[in-house]
Amino acid sequence: MSRDSVLFDTVFTSIGSATKNIRIVNQNNQKINISSLQLQSGGSSGFKLNVDGIPGTNFTDLEIAAHDSMYIFIQVNVNPTNQNSPFIISDAINLTVNGNQQKVALEAWGQNAYYHKPTNAIKFKDGSYLPYSTVSPATTATTVIWPNDKPHVIYGYLVVDSAQKLIINAGTHIYMNYKAGLWVYKQGEIHILGQKGNEVTFEGARRELDYADEPGQWDRIWINEGSNNNEINYANIKNGYIGIQAEPLDTIGGIGRLKLTNTKIRNMSKWGLYSLGFKIYAANNVISNCQENSLHIELGGLYTFIHCTFSNFWSKQTQRDKPTVYISNYVNNNVYPLDSAYFGNCIIDGKLGNELSLDLKSSTSFTPSYKFSSSWLKTTISTSDAAKFVDIRTGTSLNYTDAGSYNFEPLASETQHRNFAGPNAAVDATKFPLDINNSSRSTSTGSITAGAYK
Repeated sequence: MSRDSVLFDTVFTSIGSATKNIRIVNQNNQKINISSLQLQSGGSSGFKLNVDGIPGTNFTDLEIAAHDSMYIFIQVNVNPTNQNSPFIISDAINLTVNGNQQKVALEAWGQNAYYHKPTNAIKFKDGSYLPYSTVSPATTATTVIWPNDKPHVIYGYLVVDSAQKLIINAGTHIYMNYKAGLWVYKQGEIHILGQKGNEVTFEGARRELDYADEPGQWDRIWINEGSNNNEINYANIKNGYIGIQAEPLDTIGGIGRLKLTNTKIRNMSKWGLYSLGFKIYAANNVISNCQENSLHIELGGLYTFIHCTFSNFWSKQTQRDKPTVYISNYVNNNVYPLDSAYFGNCIIDGKLGNELSLDLKSSTSFTPSYKFSSSWLKTTISTSDAAKFVDIRTGTSLNYTDAGSYNFEPLASETQHRNFAGPNAAVDATKFPLDINNSSRSTSTGSITAGAYK
C-alpha cells in the first residue's frame, strides 16, 4: 500500500472535484487476492472510487499478479464556498487482502480555508520531532494580519518567530489538527482582538458530532517571553490539551507579559491556563472544566486576576483530583519570587471539597506575596489571615445556569457571590465596569458581584 491515508486539501474556488490515487503493489512471487475493497460509507460517501477503470463503492475478488500493481483512484466532490457543508468530509477504504484487514483513511476539506502546514521540524535528543512553520516565512521582522473571511487550519506548530507580530482579528475561526499548536516564540508578539458576539475561536479540526465536546484534540497556545504587549481579548479556546501556556524561555522573571480579558477556556485534558514565572493581567475570564487545574501556576511570577471565574466541574471518564486553582513558587530546593498573586472579585469553585491549593515556600531572598479580595472561594484552607484574605466568603458550590454546557453564569437566585463590600471591591469593579457579556455591572460599594458575570 503506497499510503494509509489520503488528504484532499485543494483550495477549491467553485463547485468542483479533485482526484488522488493510491497504489497497491504486490512484491511477492505469487498473486494476491483482495477479497473485499469498499468505501466504509458506501453509496452515501462524499468520495467515489475507480479501481482499474471500474467505478463503484464495493469491489470483491480482485487479483494482483506477482510483482504487479493496481491503482485506486479516489475522487471527492465538494462545494467549499457553501458554509453549510461539513468542514471536514471523512471516510475510509476498507480492504481485506489475503485475509488481512487494512484501512485507508480519507479526508477532504468541505470549505475553503487558509492552511498552515509544517515546512521544518525540530529534532529532539530522544529522536522525536516537532514539525513547524512560521506565520511569515519570507522575513522574521514583520506584522502579519490574518484575514477572517475563511477559517485557518493549523497542522503541527505554527510559530510567531522572533520579532514577528501576529494580529488575529475578530471573528477568526482557527481549527487545530491533532497535536497542533500556536507558538509565540521569544520576542514574538500576538494580538487576538475578538469582540463580544464576534469572538476568535480555537478548537479541534474534527467536525463530527462525536468530537464536539472531546478534550485533547490539539496541543496549546504557547507564549514565551519577549513582549509586554501580548493580548487576548474575547477568545473561545476549547477542547485542547492546555489552553494557554505562558513562560519565559530563558530567565524566570523575564520581560514577557500577557493581558487576557473576556476569554473563555474550557474542556482541556490538562490545564486551562498554565504559567511558569510569567506576568499575567487577567479580567472577565471564565476558565472551566479541565481534567486537572483550571489555573496552574509554577515558579512564581506576577499576576492580577480581576472578576474571573474559575469553575471546574469536570465530568468526563477520568475523575479529577486536582484543585481548580494551584499556585506554587518552588522546585525542589529552588524558591522563585512570587512577586504578587492578586485575586479581586473572583470565584473559585468546583466539585471538590477544596478547590484552592497554595503550595508556597519562603527563602532568605523571597517571601511569596498573594492576596484574595472580595472573592468567593470553595476551600478548606484557613482564610483567617486578614492581610491575605480580605472580605472572603466560602461555602458549598454555587448554582449555575448550566455547568454541563459550560454556562457558568450564576442563577439569578444565587446570592453567595453577591453584594461584596470590601475595601477593594468597588475599586476592582470600576476597572472593568462591563462584564464578559458586555453588560454593566454595579461598581457601588456593597453591591459588587464576584466573577466574570455581573
